[in-house]
Amino acid sequence: MWEMIGRHLPMLLEGSGETLYITFASAFLAYLIGVPLGIALIVTDKGGLRPQRAFNAVLGWIVNIGRSIPFIILMLVISPLTRLIVGRAYGTNATIVPLVIAAAPFVARMVEQSLKEIDQGVVEAARTMGATNLEIIWKVLLPESVPSLIRGAAVTIITLVGYSAMAGAVGGGGLGDIAVRYGMHRYEYDVMILTLVLIVIIVQVIQVVFDLIAKKIDKKVK
Repeated sequence: MWEMIGRHLPMLLEGSGETLYITFASAFLAYLIGVPLGIALIVTDKGGLRPQRAFNAVLGWIVNIGRSIPFIILMLVISPLTRLIVGRAYGTNATIVPLVIAAAPFVARMVEQSLKEIDQGVVEAARTMGATNLEIIWKVLLPESVPSLIRGAAVTIITLVGYSAMAGAVGGGGLGDIAVRYGMHRYEYDVMILTLVLIVIIVQVIQVVFDLIAKKIDKKVK
């Protein structure tokens, strides 16, 4: 067994690095899109800072459609777009495109839910002191929701780890690609088990780290 691990260690380390790169790059870009969407959903909702029923309904509808499309299907459907952006429809960089599109609506709902948890009394107090809507968003809603947003980020990133593994079925790179190429095509099930163990370790480390960060920040906020 140890001989087998030693033989495949460079490949597994490279695959782990690719998985982490795909996951965190996708998460970063998804949050750049998803956070503004989540803020827009909460601000334009009934009882929000600037209610706009029609806009909120349309935006919510778009976000829900984005969340309902299975990732593996989405990856295949938008392959022409992926090819247009990165030059090809397979590989680590190509996997990031569908991951961002799949994760952004998920992030939007996570952000919306985190912002909804804020005590409305805090918002009303800020309004009473003359704060503008933009100031309430940046100085009240987002700072107060940071612990919840961090916990949501852990869920998002862990979901992306799973999606990146799925992408390996169609040449997406990372540990999922190794599991398919060696475990399925070459019947080296020991390699598949090792990739599974590595994915579980990555997920557990992410969860523990983000939980610790959220707890530390939660104490400071309180």
